[in-house]
Amino acid sequence: MNLVVQPEGVTLSGPASGASHRDLSGTSWAVAALLLPAAAQGLSVDPSQLLDQVERFDARQLLSAISKIKTESNHQSPGTACVKVFSSWISATLPSATSAGHQANELLDAVATDRGIVKVSQLAHRLSLSTRSVQRISERHLGMSPLALIRHYRLQEAAYWLREDPAASITGIAATLGYTDQAHLAADFQKVLGYSPSAYRKGSG
Repeated sequence: MNLVVQPEGVTLSGPASGASHRDLSGTSWAVAALLLPAAAQGLSVDPSQLLDQVERFDARQLLSAISKIKTESNHQSPGTACVKVFSSWISATLPSATSAGHQANELLDAVATDRGIVKVSQLAHRLSLSTRSVQRISERHLGMSPLALIRHYRLQEAAYWLREDPAASITGIAATLGYTDQAHLAADFQKVLGYSPSAYRKGSG
């Protein structure tokens, strides 16, 4: 999730089920923090209810402090000052992470860093947890199933290979990422990233 401070207020962006974009125009500013999964409980939100949603979040103190930095001209490093204010607010507002929160952070880190994880059973083994525990932690703290989370990260790798290695076989990429065939990879790629693998590769070129 992303906690975003803008002149108009503070918003909380939930997890995304696919690629998205937002057109911006004019001149303004925004300061945002990408939150670890453990933050969900501290903010008293259910990530699954925020899937693909952006909601207003009541953090008036944070908004006031950052707005002051952004409007004053005597700050030599306004970006650094905003980070300090944001960090202090998070430390003061969010309680210490629970053991389940730490597990959720570890789960996300494992999926993000271990390219060999393509199945939920592999993730469960890596974390020394049962498959059911992994499912429960992922859905509660990240708002999506562990398989969906794994697929999101592996699709990012597929996109990287398609961009960087024009000779790489799409069928081979699908097999490496744990897909049964090229058609399943293509369907997920289209659903999450909005392109077919071949169209993405052509556009990247």
